[in-house]
Amino acid sequence: MLKKPFPNKRRNFILISFLLIFISCTKSQEIVPIVPVEPVNSTINLSHFNHLYGEIDLKGEKVGIVHIYSEYPVYEFITATNEGFTCVDDVARSIVMLSKYMEVYGSDANTIERIKKLTKFVLDMQNENGYFNNFLQDDLSINKTYPTSLAELDWWSLRALWGLETAYPLVKSDVILAQRIEDASQKLMVNIKRDVSINNLNIEFINGIETPTWLLHKSAADQSSLLIVGLLKNYERTHDNEVVLLINSLAKGIMVLQKGDADNYPYSAFLSYENLWHAWGNMQSYALLKAGQALNKQEYIDSALKEINNFYPKILKSGFAEAFSIKFNGTYQEIERKKYPQIAYGIEPMVWATAEAYRYNKNAGLLTLTNNLGSWLTGKNDANGAIYNPTTGVCFDGIGSPSEINKNSGAESTIEALLVLLEIEKLK
Repeated sequence: MLKKPFPNKRRNFILISFLLIFISCTKSQEIVPIVPVEPVNSTINLSHFNHLYGEIDLKGEKVGIVHIYSEYPVYEFITATNEGFTCVDDVARSIVMLSKYMEVYGSDANTIERIKKLTKFVLDMQNENGYFNNFLQDDLSINKTYPTSLAELDWWSLRALWGLETAYPLVKSDVILAQRIEDASQKLMVNIKRDVSINNLNIEFINGIETPTWLLHKSAADQSSLLIVGLLKNYERTHDNEVVLLINSLAKGIMVLQKGDADNYPYSAFLSYENLWHAWGNMQSYALLKAGQALNKQEYIDSALKEINNFYPKILKSGFAEAFSIKFNGTYQEIERKKYPQIAYGIEPMVWATAEAYRYNKNAGLLTLTNNLGSWLTGKNDANGAIYNPTTGVCFDGIGSPSEINKNSGAESTIEALLVLLEIEKLK
């Protein structure tokens, strides 16, 4: 039985009760203006990422790792109790980040070599069951027992797919490594095809909210969107028509979780899971835009553009949130909200979506919206402080309140900030 998607190494706050704020939502005809801000200072500095990066001997080969936690002020490494010091989650997204870096600045031998070593780490973390364990412990043993490291259909296995398929075209001249990627991906895809439903597309209601039952963990649109991105990469390589069926099934479920419209709360937002919206990892619009273009599905593109054009400007005006949940009783109403913490991982999905939308239709307003969202990193945030420092490459771990910036700078924050900045730089 699959676990719900909330357990994750930095997601324990989902298990904490939200601060209850009962809000009666009325119909709004207000047009939200998109006021341009100064373009984001997108100086890309890998210095802090280089600090977090390391190489170790694992299973008889040299592999690349990224330290998970790095604490202010000297940014010493900290091992997460019960978890480990590095993980597939962050290593796989490092592969994606470095591939994006080469898209912007061109290929170079050193970056390719790092991608190869990071890829080998991900490969070495594949469990015999085909899924991936997440954490490596200080003694270099794979953590196979902690809930956020189990080899199952969860965030880390999904990121492994995305990372490996991203690496493949960059490293395929290394015939042995390319074959290892093919084998690992095939083994993982056998599981995904078995465990992800493309039939029995049933609906259930939670707090009056219509929800699909066939996504990952029944209604996890956040994880399902990440899977779509990985599946699209897999399809580019394999041209497997079964993968197309999976993508279409997931896309249909994600669209069920789009609620409201341009005038009615929650303004075309995609819920993340059941009746909950959260910022981190909510890449539904980006996934639908990519799938719509790859598979010639205009309805996916139109659905994504609704969230981007309706919800994103609203959240910019009202202020970013960490999470909220809703109910339906004739109208959609917000019943719970958690404003903090706000983190780079919550900004990146929106920036990637707006940037992709701009590439799709060249609407200048979307370019402005992309910069407005990205400016959270450079000071347009509740704390009125820069989160990313282009001089050092440090991205702080987030905002805890209008007066509190968490100045630690771990792998997730660093990589997600670079993903934001590289996407903006790519548009120039």
